[in-house]
Amino acid sequence: MLATIRQALILFLLAVAAAWGTHTWHPRAPAFYLVQEPLRDDEVSMQAIQGRWKGDVLWIDARIQEQFDAGHVPGALLLNEQKFDEQLFGHLDTLQANTKPIIIYCSAAKCEASRHVLERLKQTLPVENVFVLKGGWQAWKAAGK
Repeated sequence: MLATIRQALILFLLAVAAAWGTHTWHPRAPAFYLVQEPLRDDEVSMQAIQGRWKGDVLWIDARIQEQFDAGHVPGALLLNEQKFDEQLFGHLDTLQANTKPIIIYCSAAKCEASRHVLERLKQTLPVENVFVLKGGWQAWKAAGK
């Protein structure tokens, strides 16, 4: 019985050492507890949108057509990676006449589609005040919209 307890303790200590080593030296180490990541320079939160601009922004939905059709921010323009050139042509007048900040969102926090659309939009048009919504569509829904 004592040998079994000793073996279990050794296995436990090895597992703790492996977890500590991963957390210490891994370039993208997992957090031991949930941490709110800071906003990137090109990101904005729902609170900032409401506080800075009182919600008066131009929304761009970077999701696919089916997700857009299932639900989107009222008044949002659909502009995704798959049909970027075609959709951009349809929204060109609106984007060129726009004076509001542009907020791009996709499905969730880990979605990179909005960031890809932001980069292509900046390469194509001389736009300023363009941001990615941190948390995406999920953050907008969580804000009670």
